[in-house]
Amino acid sequence: MKSFLTQYSNLIWGAMSGLDRVCFRGTQRWLANTRGMASYMALRHILLKDFGPWVASITRKVRASCEQVAKDAGRPIVYLRSSSAAKDELAKGIAERDGIDSGLICAFSVVEPCMSFAVAANRKTKMLEPTMRIRQCVWVYHYWNHPQYGFCHARIQTWLPLTVKACINGRLWLARQLDNHGLAYRREGNGFTWIEDMDKTQEFLNDQMNTDWPKMLHGMVDALCPAYRNLFGKETMPHYWSADETEWATDVLFKRADDLARIYPQLIQYGMSVFDSPSVLRFLGRKVTAKGQVHKNLTQAEVSTDMKRRPEGVRIKHSVNRNSVKMYDKHGSILRVETVINNTREFKVFRDSDDHKHGKATWKKMRKGVADLHRRAQVSQACNERYLDAVADAPTGESLRELFAGISRRAENKGKTYRAINLWKEDDQQLLRFIAKGQYAINGFRNRDMRQDIFPNVDPTTNIACRRATAKVTRRLMLLRAHGLIRKVPKTYRYVVTKKGHRIASASILAGKATVEQLMELAA
Repeated sequence: MKSFLTQYSNLIWGAMSGLDRVCFRGTQRWLANTRGMASYMALRHILLKDFGPWVASITRKVRASCEQVAKDAGRPIVYLRSSSAAKDELAKGIAERDGIDSGLICAFSVVEPCMSFAVAANRKTKMLEPTMRIRQCVWVYHYWNHPQYGFCHARIQTWLPLTVKACINGRLWLARQLDNHGLAYRREGNGFTWIEDMDKTQEFLNDQMNTDWPKMLHGMVDALCPAYRNLFGKETMPHYWSADETEWATDVLFKRADDLARIYPQLIQYGMSVFDSPSVLRFLGRKVTAKGQVHKNLTQAEVSTDMKRRPEGVRIKHSVNRNSVKMYDKHGSILRVETVINNTREFKVFRDSDDHKHGKATWKKMRKGVADLHRRAQVSQACNERYLDAVADAPTGESLRELFAGISRRAENKGKTYRAINLWKEDDQQLLRFIAKGQYAINGFRNRDMRQDIFPNVDPTTNIACRRATAKVTRRLMLLRAHGLIRKVPKTYRYVVTKKGHRIASASILAGKATVEQLMELAA
């Protein structure tokens, strides 16, 4: 990220990173599966024949309590006939109509799919038993303009196992923090186009991660359904809180929308053309071998890249196994890079063993629980920084003629003269495509890596053919070094691509994919 901020330092106010949208889920772990439900029913002496009336009584209490909260606040309770209704927009409209800047806005009740219990016959045991299946039940939504977290909502499933889902937005939370400290800003939606004090703003975003998440979310449940505290008698069954989806955004604030509009098409074209699958895997912290293959200890990944034009801007998105990194120009002057994590098992966290007496702390698969939310933030921030550093190499400020002028002439290195690089020659194009690959951006590459890419049909066990291919690659490496496109890592056999090399290689790829119509349009 430092490379990007340095390159465009004269065009930007600054940058900030923090939570965007976070979707939490509260689960009744005891009642979340059929085995737990059966044990609870046995403990409370609830017979299967009484299961229906028992769960119906719980549903009535939960729904009545949720709706009573809205009635006590004097806010409307709206029944929605379709689960596809735009609830956020409806709630914002009610808040604007009634001037609700702080407090409960409204409650919605709507029938939506859920996982819930039923009593069914087991053909093998020929006995009745509780089962879990997809069903339809009433969910009750509460929308707030929360005095601390801004616009947010929570919803509770009125059927067992009483799953709760809540959603907050870190940028709207930030707006409340700025208001409370009297800092001026300009905001559009959940994006800030200017903030008086960027350093203080980043401190506020960092402070959000110090939140006691279970305490905050339990407080939401108490406000949403007060009857829940005494719903199960003497047993206290607090929800287990996890984060189903997290969005961690890095916003680069440009001073003028025209400046971002000038460079953004090149950034999009660069991301679509240059970032191959190994590059995307590295952005998202995946281990990739020298051949661009996923590390054997990790699950296989399917990588996809797509671009869409959305109301907030043009968006490019790279996805791997339900996790993604995306970039878009938000509200004209905000360049946002955002990492979205849905599948936490793709990442690792260093934590103690489950056996606290004898276990040692090791790297384990990340959990969805809020206990690992700090690690998710670290992983997401690292992904955003890698992505911004990569797009910093996009050629946005100089003409192709100026960029290619140096390599189009003969070069001299240590008293030896080397030929020019011919951009229209297939062998030289192959070299530039190789050094543009993202999998060599961190650890560099060796002669063997280039040989396997340029001469894939050479059998490494055939000594003569292998030596000849190695010699040819050595001459190509010397050519690239002479033109300053790569440099050798001292005391190793590895080479890394220079900043000049990244810019020239990516520009050559972009130029090769440009059509005559596109070039004529740019020249007009």
